[in-house]
Amino acid sequence: MLGYYSKLSSEVYDIDKYIGLSFGDVEFYSDRLASCTGNILEPGVGTGRILIPLLEKGLKVDGFDVSEEMLKICRNNCEKRGLKPKLFKGKMESFSLDAEYEAIIIPTGTFLLLHKREDSIKALKNFFSHLSNGGMLIVDIFLQTEVSTNKISTRTWESKSGGMITLEDKIVEVDHVNQYTVSHNRYEKWDNGKLIQTELERFPLRWYGIEEFKMILEQIGFEDIIISADYKYGQYPTDPTQIITFEAIVKK
Repeated sequence: MLGYYSKLSSEVYDIDKYIGLSFGDVEFYSDRLASCTGNILEPGVGTGRILIPLLEKGLKVDGFDVSEEMLKICRNNCEKRGLKPKLFKGKMESFSLDAEYEAIIIPTGTFLLLHKREDSIKALKNFFSHLSNGGMLIVDIFLQTEVSTNKISTRTWESKSGGMITLEDKIVEVDHVNQYTVSHNRYEKWDNGKLIQTELERFPLRWYGIEEFKMILEQIGFEDIIISADYKYGQYPTDPTQIITFEAIVKK
């Protein structure tokens, strides 16, 4: 079983969540970061869907990812547009830079990939230490509304290099006590009816209660926490399917 976001899953991500696609998040992050004159960091940068629009607005954004395949696609997407951000491989809970950032952003629920509580706490403390005085953390989470181990979903995409890629996704583990699910994903690439590549992926996702996550941020030392739902600033969530964004400030 491979780690998440290997070759096929990274290709699918680039097709499914292409540069230029927004769920309201591109506009939201652009607006919240508009006054930033210093450096911004995006952990879990992926293929650059958020990074690239921010760079094109003149913001100074660095990015890192645990997946070398994602970084390869991100670099290519940036090069096509004449952009040269600092991109590197790293983990949220353990990256160490001799730099402080004016903002750190983790959009689209990427933070939930840290399914172990101790890793997520380490990561938040790491973000805190890498933010300057007055620096801002913005992080998206979502609630787990699908926790059945019986559901299997399948999807299909046309590959940019020809042929088709299919995905079979099944939740195989639900840990209610420790608040995470684990899915097993099977990616298959087909060309003219022949299977030419297979990739297995173990995909964990953590969940948090809304007030629980706010309390964790407060315990770490973040202040002035604003909660938003579906990228409407300051509107508290009313529906379990909404994307929930936390904005928090560092005061050292």
